[in-house]
Amino acid sequence: MFSNLEMAYVFVYVCLGLIAAGIILLFQMKIKHNAIQRETERFTEKHHDYFVYVQSHLHDDTTLELPPGKLTSAERRVIQAKFMEWIEQFKGDAREKLLRLCRDAGFVEQEIRALSSMRKDRRIEAVYRLGGMRAEEAVPQLQQLMNRTKYGPMTIIIARAIAKSAVSSQQIREMLSKLLSYDKAIHHMAADILLETRLDSASLMRKLLDDPDPGLVKVSLVAMWGQAIPAVVPALDRLVGSEEKDVRAEAVKLYLGSNPALKDDTIAALMNDHEWEVRAAAAKALGRLHAAGSIPLLASALKDENWHVRNNSAESLAMLGEQGFETLCQAALTGEGPARETALYRIERIMSNEGEYEQVEQMVAFNKRKLVYDRYFGVQTNKRIGTVAGVGGDYTA
Repeated sequence: MFSNLEMAYVFVYVCLGLIAAGIILLFQMKIKHNAIQRETERFTEKHHDYFVYVQSHLHDDTTLELPPGKLTSAERRVIQAKFMEWIEQFKGDAREKLLRLCRDAGFVEQEIRALSSMRKDRRIEAVYRLGGMRAEEAVPQLQQLMNRTKYGPMTIIIARAIAKSAVSSQQIREMLSKLLSYDKAIHHMAADILLETRLDSASLMRKLLDDPDPGLVKVSLVAMWGQAIPAVVPALDRLVGSEEKDVRAEAVKLYLGSNPALKDDTIAALMNDHEWEVRAAAAKALGRLHAAGSIPLLASALKDENWHVRNNSAESLAMLGEQGFETLCQAALTGEGPARETALYRIERIMSNEGEYEQVEQMVAFNKRKLVYDRYFGVQTNKRIGTVAGVGGDYTA
């Protein structure tokens, strides 16, 4: 009995000790953070005139001088951080001046040496700073570090540093290949990293589209979203027929996003593709492209086994004027199963927007749809036209 009570007391004391140690540690971290912040503010103020001098001559032909006097390690950190901040802000000659200044001041050499540090946190800091300083001479060491690093947050930091510092497309390719070799679903992250490069990204993406590695092709396709690159349209036309599922799906999305003049047989082939991603992308694009001739295909796609295809088809039909909306009403009235539910849900969404339109054209278009709606379902003020089993249907399809 007493031994159990003593053990309980010991446990309570240990817990109290751990709590006290944690509180003390938090206070120490807070005190250290505040001290560093005060030190940074003090050195920023001390070198204010030098920072003004650098900013004033960034766009001149003048060669920038190094910081005056003998600097402490803390002062070097403050100046280096300011240079890195400006490197992100400026382009062209101004950025090149700052990069040269970082090399002349020894910042790059110092961080390259730190890549061999026994402390992991110091290596991470060095990688981040080398990327911020676009240290092209550090790329080989960064590649070696990436090759011996297991996949994790540090891998992404190294990849971004290589992308920012690389001076050749081969270095970018090797970095992306290593990133994809971990067999993670990170194509979108890899595409974001690719766009960090200071190289000609359009030229780089065109080159990757012809790469034999389908993973790199997909990264390039993802990176091209939102990029206007007319020269890649022929390559997209070829990749639409790729045997790789992911590549073909991304190529179709990008190809349809370029507003092409689609032929009827091309539309039919895309809407009947055996991959649902391709069918969904095609169905989504047809409404935006105002392809009224595709209404029968979209009506058939309302019966597709995949929810994304059905939903995108209903959205496109709703965008194709009175004829498209009438097709939805027909499916809601005479259809069965998922096709009927999808049509009902889309019609309810459309009719619930009554009174929300401000432009005359929108009000006229809505009134035309309302006439079609009343013709099929009768005048039903503020009344739901049916019960939808659930938004989204069978996600397992």
